[in-house]
Amino acid sequence: MKGTIDAILADLQASGNLRTVALTDADAELVDLSSNDYLGLAASAQLREDFFKKEDVFALPMSASASRLLAAHQNAFSSLENRLSKAYGSPVLLFNSGYHANTGMVSALGAVGSTFIIADKLVHASIIDGIKLSGAPFARFRHNDYTHLATLARKAAADYNHIVIIAESVYSMDGDNADIDALAEVKRSTPGAMLYIDEAHAVGVEGPAGLGLAEASPFRKDIDIVVGTFGKALASAGAYAVVSATLRNFFINKARSFIFSTALPPIMAAWSEHVFSHMLEMDSARSQLKMLGQKLASILSQYGTTSHAGHIQPLIAGNPEKAVAWSKSLRSDGFIVLPIRTPTVPPGTDRLRFSIAANIDPAKLDTLSAALSHLN
Repeated sequence: MKGTIDAILADLQASGNLRTVALTDADAELVDLSSNDYLGLAASAQLREDFFKKEDVFALPMSASASRLLAAHQNAFSSLENRLSKAYGSPVLLFNSGYHANTGMVSALGAVGSTFIIADKLVHASIIDGIKLSGAPFARFRHNDYTHLATLARKAAADYNHIVIIAESVYSMDGDNADIDALAEVKRSTPGAMLYIDEAHAVGVEGPAGLGLAEASPFRKDIDIVVGTFGKALASAGAYAVVSATLRNFFINKARSFIFSTALPPIMAAWSEHVFSHMLEMDSARSQLKMLGQKLASILSQYGTTSHAGHIQPLIAGNPEKAVAWSKSLRSDGFIVLPIRTPTVPPGTDRLRFSIAANIDPAKLDTLSAALSHLN
């Protein structure tokens, strides 16, 4: 076993794909362009101060000490779910993370008899793991190719009672958007279909009050499951699913990641509610982020990149060694832009992934242009 593990690590090292974990905080002088803190809320001292001024905060337990089904302390979770439900107009179920939400719900759905799953080629690894755990047959449609999706769905509907269509609204590595209306059209035209949209990188940033792209669609009622996370734009931890009352009850009983995980600390749920309520009012920050995205797209276009001008944009290196070298070069010029390599992205598309926050000084992006000119 040791020889095999050593060989795997050696191969990763030789291919430029060996990953390590940083042991210290980054230099405060560096501009972080790899964070998912899209609204800058994680950096807000005022937001933290306001939270800890609340009289009941210090009475909240620091641990749930049990799974949600066994925990004695439920008020903070129920309060957060109710706040989310009010905003979305549908029942909500909390999970410990986006990974827990996707692996738990997708595996539960796939285990229902006569189910076929169809997912976009670029959905997150947590969705793929959920599919594999379910044991259900599945297919992948070409990224954002809804004609291909419709063909696969039509074929599957002839043999299966249930079809689960899965996509993301904003894709985490390219930053491009799904066409929610086109997805809804395929769902409507497919007998027995269910539509599942992961909004991890859209919540806080896109849609009315930052509730995501699904909320902006006139076909919102055709979307059965919307997944949001707290660990990105919402500066906390955990995730949630916006579902029907029936699906909520189903996942409480069948999503193993919900059933068998110790729940998040109640104080974390209270913090999430505090941040979420604040986020709903941050339209000006969302506008600022869009402006910065357009500025970044203009800069990257000088280097052959054509990209969605959003809060996530890639610069393709093409191999892991070059991606790592580019990252090191930018760091020496004052920017944290981490390399993204296989298997996170397909081979040959190794890249730098730029993700920006609304609180970045626009002048810093001007100096980024000069730093990029040093890459070779």
